[in-house]
Amino acid sequence: MKRLLMTALLCGAASLSFAQTTTTTTTVTVTNGKDTTVKTIDKINLVRHKGKSSGFNFGITFSRFDLGLTTLIDNGSFTLSPKNDFLSYRSWKSSNVGFDLLQFGYRFNPNFKIYLSGGFDWTLIRLRKDITIQRNAPELTYVTDSIHFSKNRFSSTYLRIPLSFEFRTKEYANGKRFRFIVGPEAGLLLGGRVKQISDERGKQKFDDDYHFAKMRYGAFARIGYGSFGLYSKYYFNDMFENSPAQAGLKNFAFGLTFGF
Repeated sequence: MKRLLMTALLCGAASLSFAQTTTTTTTVTVTNGKDTTVKTIDKINLVRHKGKSSGFNFGITFSRFDLGLTTLIDNGSFTLSPKNDFLSYRSWKSSNVGFDLLQFGYRFNPNFKIYLSGGFDWTLIRLRKDITIQRNAPELTYVTDSIHFSKNRFSSTYLRIPLSFEFRTKEYANGKRFRFIVGPEAGLLLGGRVKQISDERGKQKFDDDYHFAKMRYGAFARIGYGSFGLYSKYYFNDMFENSPAQAGLKNFAFGLTFGF
């Protein structure tokens, strides 16, 4: 995941073109008696490119970088039921990370646009208990270990495909504006992982689908000013499939978002 994040950051930095630097040369002639001195002054101007008031757009982007916390909701409760208690997690260390890399949309006017984007999204659950979620099991299953894990992380990776309806205020004198974005989001499972660190076994990683939903769907909301804001998202279907004991267990995330 770290390598993918670094690659995305580099691609995003290369693709951003918020401003273009131009050099203007001004020649000043100063006459002092018989001597004439010509001075050349180079001034650097930053030219900002304003987007079209309407029209289609498509391209590579690095936008809507989400960094927040993830919360499990068990049949409407923030408290896990006894059958799901093995998924007890550390709230402040269970996170959601995601960003968009592609975007296709249509701007109707300077204040409203619709766009479909694609990117990646991670749910990283830091388990409290010394357990190991089992691979290739008929349903979500775990075993209790006799050793202590300094890190026991249970995670999923999704290809996220949000459809955004963006409302924007007028641009203020400082070039910033408020944005309000809502819409549905679909996700396709790319994989699940258990990552453990212990003194006895060192660092271990186990990959499987772990019965995470192959496709998830939900809704999101964002509010921001300039390039900074807040986001929340909620998925309507269960986190896990073909695992009856986890029926009704859903995922909610909220946090900070950067790069509108």
